[in-house]
Amino acid sequence: MSSKKSTLDDDSDRISQGPDEKNTIASKVPGAILKDAELVTTKGNIVTKDGVVISTDDSDASLSTNIFSDPEVKAYYVGVYEKAQYECRHVFDADLTWTKEEEKKIIRKLDWHVCLWACVMFFSLQVDRGNLTQAVSGTFLKDLKLNTNDYNLGNSVFRISFLFAELPSQLVSKKIGPDRWIPTQMVLWSIVAMAQAGLQNKTGFLATRALLGILEGGFIPDLVLWLSYFYTSRELPVRLSFFWTALSVTGIITSLLAFGIFHLEGHNGLAGWRWLFLLEGLLTLLLGFASFFLMPASAVQTKTWFRPNGWFNDRELSIVVNRVLRDDPSKGDMHNRQAITPRRLWSALKDYDLWPIYALGLTCFIPQTPPGDYLTLNLRTLGFSTFNTNLLTMPKDVFHIISLLSLTWLSGKINQRALVAIFQPLWVLPCLVALYTWSGLLSEKWNTYILITVLLSYPYCHAINVGWASRNSNNVASRSVSTALYNMCVQLGSIISANIYRADDKPRYKRGNRTLIGINVMVIVLFLLAKAYYVTKNKIRDKKWKAMTPEERIDYTMNTTDTASRRLDFRFAH
Repeated sequence: MSSKKSTLDDDSDRISQGPDEKNTIASKVPGAILKDAELVTTKGNIVTKDGVVISTDDSDASLSTNIFSDPEVKAYYVGVYEKAQYECRHVFDADLTWTKEEEKKIIRKLDWHVCLWACVMFFSLQVDRGNLTQAVSGTFLKDLKLNTNDYNLGNSVFRISFLFAELPSQLVSKKIGPDRWIPTQMVLWSIVAMAQAGLQNKTGFLATRALLGILEGGFIPDLVLWLSYFYTSRELPVRLSFFWTALSVTGIITSLLAFGIFHLEGHNGLAGWRWLFLLEGLLTLLLGFASFFLMPASAVQTKTWFRPNGWFNDRELSIVVNRVLRDDPSKGDMHNRQAITPRRLWSALKDYDLWPIYALGLTCFIPQTPPGDYLTLNLRTLGFSTFNTNLLTMPKDVFHIISLLSLTWLSGKINQRALVAIFQPLWVLPCLVALYTWSGLLSEKWNTYILITVLLSYPYCHAINVGWASRNSNNVASRSVSTALYNMCVQLGSIISANIYRADDKPRYKRGNRTLIGINVMVIVLFLLAKAYYVTKNKIRDKKWKAMTPEERIDYTMNTTDTASRRLDFRFAH
């Protein structure tokens, strides 16, 4: 358990004062800051306008494990939760204690019920937005009289639609709740996915791509938000790494499914790719209906007519709710049917200190995307059959899982973002250079396959970047919007990547690979610049903070109009 404190250094450093400073502050708190403070307790604990609790008394050691040990802090948040009509407020218990063994048991139960199903739902998303790659290994392009430029256009239409649906979907989700909206999305996009089995021409292809993008947009931030209802800030990044691992697991499963489904080629007069869309769409439709029953709105809403005992007994429920609130008490300052306001959106857009991470989201996944999108087409060009092509896509997914988990673990272990995430472009660069310069490309069958597989086994830094954006947002309201904005930048980058390999550049795509090398070098530079930017910002803030007197520091903490990452007493992760 941990309490939310004012962070002065990366992740854990706090305001420190000597004995004389504490006495000075204690004597000045009532007169100097009581007027404008949200709360100043008789123990010397202070609740800032952002909900950060600061202890000015070392003797109050319990605050480090239970932020509500101060009765006045407890009373303050009782009022906050009641005003917000927080759905778990009746389970809030400031005096509750539990053992590590109990908490470990609770986390295992959460992983089984919450994290596992989140991965299943993400699997559903990836199946229906990614099976076009398997479809083109068959006669899809030939049957619809499409060329590779049309294929690129379809990918662009999907990603543009996905991008523009991101924020509207977030608004709907926050209004009616992710537990209602996400299953609805899954059912609707599955119907469209199945309808692709009846495609006859380019117009229908582009229309279904657009509909899929509109219906799937916003799904990922909504699902991450739902996970945050159950996990603490320390636990969530690990669960996100599981979440993104599902991306590669889906690649393995869909390759096996495609291998089997394509054996239906010609059955009842339907091409294999039509069976692929029909059967995989039916699978995700069933998962969508199941999600209505397996995705409760919150920890206190797991009991229902079809699940009369719920997931937790009364004690387990109290632990689930209170450990999350003690980690971040602001998670209860809004209920799970509350929409994002335009003011919050505008505030997040103006926060230029997050722009370096947005720039990385825009660019860092472009270099490896075209080789991935064209993997099955290139394997067919090399002479592999439809069946073998789908099987040969599996090894890169296995290696991708290993590299993703390893990179995310390393980042958390050494508490570094930029210098660990930079391994991704460093891995990809020599592979792209080989694609551009190697004379045996596409003529040496197995060596070409090995090269592309190594490239696509790159250590995926997406989980690190998402956690980085979340950490540097510094409050819940900003965090939900900044995560969506980061994801929008990623989608914008995918639109760019979909138009780099062009038909007049095939089959070796020399011009395209040259462009990818340039972008990849730029990504390496951007990671280094992001690191330098945040280190410099922290040094500047340290200098300003140390120049202030203790009285000035506490006055700033209580009265500043700066919010989120704009606060002078906040330090950026890098």
